[in-house]
Amino acid sequence: MTGEERREKIVALLGAADGALSGGDLAQELGVSRQVIVQDIALIRREGVEIDSTHRGYVLSRRDVPRRAFKVRHREDQVQEELDLIVDLGGTVEDVVVNHRTYGVISVPLNVSSRRDVARYLADIATSKSTPLSRITSGYHFHHVTAASEEILDEVAAALKEHGFLVERLPYEVSSDLN
Repeated sequence: MTGEERREKIVALLGAADGALSGGDLAQELGVSRQVIVQDIALIRREGVEIDSTHRGYVLSRRDVPRRAFKVRHREDQVQEELDLIVDLGGTVEDVVVNHRTYGVISVPLNVSSRRDVARYLADIATSKSTPLSRITSGYHFHHVTAASEEILDEVAAALKEHGFLVERLPYEVSSDLN
């Protein structure tokens, strides 16, 4: 297989994946080293294909689908309920963002699109010394959510509101870079 064919296969694998694919997984699938995959990803990006890197691996960017920022607040023991609610309705939680008065806007990619992704994320938190990012802002945080349609995003908003998670934005947050 040529390098060009391998890069086409990487894009196809990422497009067909339910979640992130690690460099190691791609390397094993294609019979090359992880370093070759890293170099291929750089070349693919140079060709204009938008690939996001997450702590779990690579995903094709979802910038071409409907996207909305939701401001939410909940207790730490409600993280699973919030994320399950979003993915069950067909949303993908791209990231978690906090707007800290001292540190500014902090954003971390999540790319959670299934209950399996939610379980992995919660396991990562539980097995590390880390805590949810929203802890530094008393539970207030934002999620950018993508979905196949605006109607799904409307359903996500309604469900978050119904469960008491959705919070109104402050005036300075409405026109900020959190959108």
